[in-house]
Amino acid sequence: MIRKSMAITEQTANPLSQFLYALKAPETKRQWPNRLRVVFDFLGFPGNPDEQAKQFMTLCREGGMALVQDRIIQFISYEVQRAQRGEISLSTIPNYLKAIKLFCEMNDVQVSWKKISRGVPRGRQAANDRAPTREEILKLIQYPDRRIKPIVYMMASSGIRLGAWEYLQWKHVNAVCDEKGNLIAAKLIVYAGELDEYYTFVTPEAYNALKEWMDFRSSYGEKITGASWVMRDIWQTTNVNYGAKVGLATAPKKLKSSGIKRLLERALWEQGIRQSLPDGVRRHEWKSAHGFRKFYKTHAEQVMRPINVEITLGHNIGVSASYYKPRESEVLEDYLKAVESLTISNDKTMLTKQVADLKQKSKDSEYIIRGKLQEKDDQILNLTEQFSSMQSMMGNLLSCLSKTTDQQQLNTVSQMMFSSGLLKEMRRKAKK
Repeated sequence: MIRKSMAITEQTANPLSQFLYALKAPETKRQWPNRLRVVFDFLGFPGNPDEQAKQFMTLCREGGMALVQDRIIQFISYEVQRAQRGEISLSTIPNYLKAIKLFCEMNDVQVSWKKISRGVPRGRQAANDRAPTREEILKLIQYPDRRIKPIVYMMASSGIRLGAWEYLQWKHVNAVCDEKGNLIAAKLIVYAGELDEYYTFVTPEAYNALKEWMDFRSSYGEKITGASWVMRDIWQTTNVNYGAKVGLATAPKKLKSSGIKRLLERALWEQGIRQSLPDGVRRHEWKSAHGFRKFYKTHAEQVMRPINVEITLGHNIGVSASYYKPRESEVLEDYLKAVESLTISNDKTMLTKQVADLKQKSKDSEYIIRGKLQEKDDQILNLTEQFSSMQSMMGNLLSCLSKTTDQQQLNTVSQMMFSSGLLKEMRRKAKK
């Protein structure tokens, strides 16, 4: 109890700890303290973040809320001027405001945020970037790091955020097979144990790439269990004199989301996909990590129900969540429609689909040919019947004419038969 009371007193005495306590997501914990420090630096507070936070609280007590509010407005105005000069984006300014607002709320600093927000520019609501193409992804996975392929395939086929890697363990990846035992997908539990936990799926291609990576680690002595982190650090594997299959391979360290982001960015530059930006251009065409989330949404929504895409992205579907309750099997069935378009390389999945298409086209062609042959057979049979009928009629006609004595009538009928060729054909058959 004494230790607990001391901890509470210490936290109350440190305003920065109150702010950090409210941060949950790994990316938020990484970015928001830096944004807060930008505000403190502008206000002229020296020292480390902890000292700056205490100086800000001193300003609140001694200068009053009106002074604090005025200084924050000055900061916003300064950042707007930077945005007008092209130094930062307008959409960056609200991010600074969110950080200082949270700090004030966690330390009971009362400021009129309504007044402050009136001068905050909204900026662009959606970033002007695109999803990577399949060709760019194929080039990216050629980067010589065993982890790049499972990382890219997993993110492109599920749309998981970068921060999801902080929680992803091997037990959260489960293969899904059909009645014949064929792998059709894999289920992911994202943010396991957190309030925003959800499930999604990845393609067989992504699961096989991840399984190959886990088997590789196992072959070098790492004990793979359900609690093993899906992404870890790299160890030496080439020089047996220094223990290629022992040592660091058996003592894995989790690769954090920041490490995965650096790996992706390094691969983009090394593979020549990312180039230096021209003067005046601040953003690349697609983001190193979030671009794969856009790739998933873009391709999945072409064949899946949009609301199921939102569910597999972990998005809040609003009031629909109270009424739309699909079974996991139904979402999976919908996801399987997108497996082909989410598969990056021309592997077995694509080849199987191509063979199936060719077989179907072959069946269609065979059906058409059989139909045409049957149509010809029917035409021949019809002509044969007509010819037989005409022969019978002509035979009857000749029989009748042979009994008549009107020579003029006989000459007229003979001339008509000769002109039509019937008489010649009958004589030819008679000789046979």
